[in-house]
Amino acid sequence: MKFDVLTLFPEMIEAYLRQGVLGRAINRGLVDITLVNIRDFARGSHKITDDRPYGGGDGMIMKPGPIWRALQSVDRVKGIGRVILLSPQGKRFDQSMAWDMSRWDQIILICGRYEGVDERILSTHIDVELSVGDYILTGGELGAMVVIDAVARLIPGVLGGEKSSIEDSFEDGLLKYPQYTRPRTFQGREVPEILLSGDHEKIRVWRRKESLRRTVEKRPDLLKQAKLTAEDKALLTEL
Repeated sequence: MKFDVLTLFPEMIEAYLRQGVLGRAINRGLVDITLVNIRDFARGSHKITDDRPYGGGDGMIMKPGPIWRALQSVDRVKGIGRVILLSPQGKRFDQSMAWDMSRWDQIILICGRYEGVDERILSTHIDVELSVGDYILTGGELGAMVVIDAVARLIPGVLGGEKSSIEDSFEDGLLKYPQYTRPRTFQGREVPEILLSGDHEKIRVWRRKESLRRTVEKRPDLLKQAKLTAEDKALLTEL
């Protein structure tokens, strides 16, 4: 998987990419991430990348020229490479989208700033406008890191366990069950006895029931689209 990130602040992303799972995936050649500084493609001695909006109004707009030239500099895998603009106006990013994107060969992410990008970039050179939530950030860099992290961890070999990604919250529309590790007793609270029983079927049912319980309590809205089995419905009735 190849990611190309067009940004005015590549150093914000560089530090994150050196750490943890992503850092190891990059070192092992499972993920290739290139940071492109949009300012390098601005013209003039001051390398200006923004200007006042036509028609008046507060704030500044990212100029189309530097973004377009930065985009032209990106090597396209198989001549394609889908271009995503991080924007609060975009489609809301979710786990299903992350799975779809993990099958792409290349993702090109453009990090917006200020009051947004010139509409001529948006209408002509963007394949997908994507939002990481219904709130406003000061720039698209955090959104780009969210997308990279969510997608990269689904690429085979990036996570340690084969089932790590498919057992996560949201994979079947539900939140994940509670998890415990050593010590067996912590601040007077015990690990549920069933997890120590060695009975894998009982543990499976308990985990599923707790997953349903947690979803009902914390995110009942998820149940509307969850992939519920007959067993799930029976467990919900018990709850």
